[in-house]
Amino acid sequence: MRCFVLAALFCILLPGCSAAPPPTVAFLSDFGTVDDSVAICKGEMIRVAPQVRIIDVTHQVTPYAVDEAARFLAGCISNFPPGTVFVCVVDPGVGSDRKPIAVRTDSGQIYVGPDNGLITLVGGLTEAREITNTHWMLGGKRSSTFHGRDIFSPVAAHLARGDHFAEVGPVVPVDKLVRLNLSVATVDAAGLTGEVVGLDGPYGNLVTNVPEATFDRLGYKLGDIVTVTVDGKAVRMPLVKTFSDVPEGQPLLYIDSRGRLAAAINLADFAKANGITPPAKFTIPLRPTAIGPSVP
Repeated sequence: MRCFVLAALFCILLPGCSAAPPPTVAFLSDFGTVDDSVAICKGEMIRVAPQVRIIDVTHQVTPYAVDEAARFLAGCISNFPPGTVFVCVVDPGVGSDRKPIAVRTDSGQIYVGPDNGLITLVGGLTEAREITNTHWMLGGKRSSTFHGRDIFSPVAAHLARGDHFAEVGPVVPVDKLVRLNLSVATVDAAGLTGEVVGLDGPYGNLVTNVPEATFDRLGYKLGDIVTVTVDGKAVRMPLVKTFSDVPEGQPLLYIDSRGRLAAAINLADFAKANGITPPAKFTIPLRPTAIGPSVP
């Protein structure tokens, strides 16, 4: 019997027992919200697991941008509890020979989606299985163009409601899963070379692939003026803690909420003001030994 049914039964039989939380599915896609695709997938999940709680991560991933989806997924997983099932449908290879997979982690979370590198940034992978169980698919078969509806959504719902992971299909070695070849920031005698990998929502702040520890190797301190050269254009800005540390309309360099180097304009759009479209390479020199604090 399914786990949530047993939990509900125990709560009925034991006075004072609080109800178990509903199974949770976190849904990420590049479907957008202008048509019924997202609703169709959610309907399939509810059909299989009526108690399921569905959380939208985002459906505004740039179409076909698996690397962007991988970044969004990695950015939110720590905020979800063990047992959460993530449905990740950014799938430019739908209908091809790429595998549909389900993957478990040592934290008890499960990821369901295409084997196309979307889980590259997820750590602690312990078990992966190719989805071949047609009894868990809509109509008992695969479609060629809408695996989000026909495979990933119902399979995620089966797993969320407590059906056994081994029923997904045969084991796939974790080290054989597709991995993206993501760029890595480097530091050498000339300074740092990094990449603008995205923009922060509607604000136009630059999201980079530079962890705080990598940037720290350059030697800059809060208050220093840093020259960032993006696509050949140099922008000088202070290294500060937050947006309001500079006047409105002025640029700033800071460490964002996920621990990465970022650039912004206080109350304006840095990317638009500087004509930057990700991906874009940038460089920062080592801190000059004579530099001093110079924040206004």
